[in-house]
Parts: sequence; structure tokens; C-alpha cells
Amino acid sequence: MADVLAWLLSGKMYGIFAMLFGLSFFIMKERNSESHRTCSDGRVATFEGKANDNQQQKGKCFSGRFAWRMCLLFMFGVINVAFYDGDILMLYACYGLLLIPISYLPSKAVWCIIILLAIQPVELYCLLTGYEIDFTRFYELSGIIENAHEHGTFWENALTNLRYGFEVNFRFNVFSGRLTQLLCLFILGMQLGRQRMFYNEGRNLQIWHRILMLSAAIVIALSFVDFGAIEMWFKPIYNFIILLMIVSAVVSAWYAFKGVRQVLRHLCIFGRMSLTNYLLQSVIGCAIFCGYGLACYYKLGITYAVMVGVGMVIAQYCFARFWFASHQRGPLEGLWRKLTWIGSNK
Repeated sequence: MADVLAWLLSGKMYGIFAMLFGLSFFIMKERNSESHRTCSDGRVATFEGKANDNQQQKGKCFSGRFAWRMCLLFMFGVINVAFYDGDILMLYACYGLLLIPISYLPSKAVWCIIILLAIQPVELYCLLTGYEIDFTRFYELSGIIENAHEHGTFWENALTNLRYGFEVNFRFNVFSGRLTQLLCLFILGMQLGRQRMFYNEGRNLQIWHRILMLSAAIVIALSFVDFGAIEMWFKPIYNFIILLMIVSAVVSAWYAFKGVRQVLRHLCIFGRMSLTNYLLQSVIGCAIFCGYGLACYYKLGITYAVMVGVGMVIAQYCFARFWFASHQRGPLEGLWRKLTWIGSNK
């Protein structure tokens, strides 16, 4: 069970979420046209390729507003890390800021960046030169945080997470090869949006079918291979290929089967409240598993822990349906939007 979950989920779901983050950036900022717009302060912004700014169509520059939005996301991450040391929001906010200048580049330059990041340049450098990254500090901090989770009070947990959470999460991303891969997936999601790859038009579906067949063949072939000395470099790439297989399968199935669309639309309901659900899972999960709560970290095995997680998702889905019966956005999503546009006429 643990091996199946690790193969299917570990190192993939975070990647899909990163791609969607980049795609959402495109939806907010980009539009499929090549144009020359003037910002509200008189400055001129030029976009090359299939890109332009929805806000610029209204005479406004969105880059500054999006940067402020990422600052707000970082603050949500600070709140979240007080409960869960594995918070991703703060790191996502930092990567989100990098999307702003990259979005001004032409498509060829963007694809070059994606390819460079996809080959895991840090791990490749270590492999070719023999350089070894010292992870002693990562293990030390992990031990401190784990001890607080098991034996500390809520406030001891919160203070420990606030002190070490961002650093240990950053070091974990270096350790796991996600540091550059995260940025790669952010940019890839944005670029796929720019090229309208999620629309059923032209040869898009054929491309997705080819990606699915090729990635599935590679995954099956590599599942019998021991990476050995190149594991640190190649395992993140292998996870990336599995991620492409999952995404291409979902896109292909979405357009091929009506039943798949009906099922996945339920995920859309859950996804519309993604920020609220993410923070709630941290709060509820820590209350269940940490020592200051029910201390189920040593009572439940992997199977029962997964069942608890599934139960949380079902409960949150029911809450989302109830909430959206009378609200347009989730609680934190609405707050995030209001704070994003504070001081504007929107």
C-alpha cells in the first residue's frame, strides 16, 4: 500500500499543483493575443507571442498587483507553517514572483528555461563534478521539529515551526530535487496556457496522446531499472515523467469521456476552495496526529492514516458544496481577492 501510494502520489501531486499555479497565473495575466498596451501610469508594456495582460486591457499594469498577491500568499504561508512545517505557500509565493519577469520573455526563451530546469541542473552538476551537498543541517532541524510534534505543546510546535519551518522546507526541496523542478513546473503551466494546450483545438489532443504513450512507455521501462549512482539526479526526472503521464491521461480522458468530465467537475468544487482546504487540512491534521492533539502519529499505520485523510477530503467537499450554495468564493479565497485588490476600483 505504501509503495503504491508513494509511486502514484509522492513527488507528483505537488508537481501538478505547481503546474496549475502557473496556469492560474496565465489565466489572470495572459491572454491569447499579441499586442502593445499602455499602463495606467503612461508606461508601455510589450508582450511577445500569445500573451497579454487582462488587467492591461483595462488600462492597468497587473505585475505590481500580482507581486502584492504573492506577498499576501506568503503571509498565509506564515500562518500555515505555524501548524504544519511542510508548508508550500511561502515557497510558492517566492516562485510566483519569478513568473512575472519570465512571462515577458518570448516563447523560445521560456522553453529553453523549462528544458534547463527539467534536466535537474543542480543534481547534474553534483553528479558530473562529484560535489556533495551537506544535508547535516536539514537532518538536525527535522529532528528538532519532529520532537516538537511528538512531545511539545501547541505553542512549542508553533514557535518551532515558525523558527525552522521555512528553512527545513527549503532544504528539503534541495534534498529531493524539487528546488528547480518546482520553478520548471510553474513556468511549464504558464507556457501550456500561453499555447492553449488545454483547449481541444488544432493538434492539441494528438500531442497529449503522444505524450501519454511516450511517458507511459518510459515509466514502464524505467520501473524495472535500478538508478544506482545516478538516482539523486534521475529520480526527480522519473517523477516528472510520471507527472506528465498523469496530466496527459487526465486531459485525454477529459475530452474523450463525458463521465470523466462529470466526475472531475466535483474536484473543481473542491479546488475552488483550495487555499481554505489547504490550511484547514494543516489545522485538522495536526490536531489529529501531533502530540498536543490526539497523538495518532504512533497509533495509526499508513492504511488507517490514508483513511483519515480521505475522510477529511470528503468532509471538506461537503462543506464546499454547502458554502458555494450561497457564496461565490471560499472564505480565504474571498479574503485573498479583497486584499489583492485593496485600494483599486475593482
